[in-house]
Amino acid sequence: MTSANQDVRNAQDVRNTQDIQNTGRILDIQKTEETEEMEETKKTEETERAQDAPLHTERLAEGLREQTAGFAHAVAGRDPDARVPTCPEWSLGTLVGHVGQEHRWTARLVRERRQLAVPDPREARPGPPDEWAGWLREGAEELIGAIRETGAKTVIETFFGPRPAGFWLRRMLGDTGVHHYDAAFATGTAFGIADDLAADVIGEHLGLLAEPAFQAVRPALVEPRGRGERIGFRPGSGRGWLVTRTPEGPRWARGATGDADVVVSGAVTDLMLVVSGRVAPEDERLSVTGDRVLLHHWLARSAL
Repeated sequence: MTSANQDVRNAQDVRNTQDIQNTGRILDIQKTEETEEMEETKKTEETERAQDAPLHTERLAEGLREQTAGFAHAVAGRDPDARVPTCPEWSLGTLVGHVGQEHRWTARLVRERRQLAVPDPREARPGPPDEWAGWLREGAEELIGAIRETGAKTVIETFFGPRPAGFWLRRMLGDTGVHHYDAAFATGTAFGIADDLAADVIGEHLGLLAEPAFQAVRPALVEPRGRGERIGFRPGSGRGWLVTRTPEGPRWARGATGDADVVVSGAVTDLMLVVSGRVAPEDERLSVTGDRVLLHHWLARSAL
């Protein structure tokens, strides 16, 4: 082989080596980009699952304390015969009795791990108005203590079939948060609830409506069935809630609401109050786009 041919061969070998090295670098870059994309997708999925999941037990307990304290502040020393506009059949004293009574009742359900008859709030004995705050706090602590002793993950019987004991802590947070608003509205007291708690109340509410067992307890929920109509609730930031009316009953998911037939937009707290039937969607703090008839038909039949 001549010197010239050898030089050509060496040059080709160099180019081939460079091509291989460049190809390797490109593959490494693509692999890195794919890995980063997979990690980002995993983080997004984990975030979405976290947003869909109930709050952890300690936050639920903390939230129950917060909302019970807010409720107690709103009713302390007030006239027990005052009417509650958002619960027109109840007086303020009956509302107080209901909240304190249901905390104690669910504490018994958790401890005894069996169903008990639903108590009549008119039979509750919260004491005079200046003692309401202490009585309410004691009831909340009794429930929290029962959950801690039994274990939030311990399965017990409920009206909706076997559920973890923590089900009742979440249910009572939702009910207490909504009744806190009832009391605040009735007494002209400021109402507040943290965004994470308000979001959990919405999710818990929609989750109950989608439960076949709950639909059996509340036959009126047959009416909100449909043929795929979609109702969206869009907060100022983060993912919203999308309800789909199916022939089998309502279904819901966290996500985008742009394709919904009607969308209610507003702060998370205000959306909670709309979903629970406490504030009309026409409230100035909210905006509605789409089929208002569909929205009102749903709201009139889905309040707990």
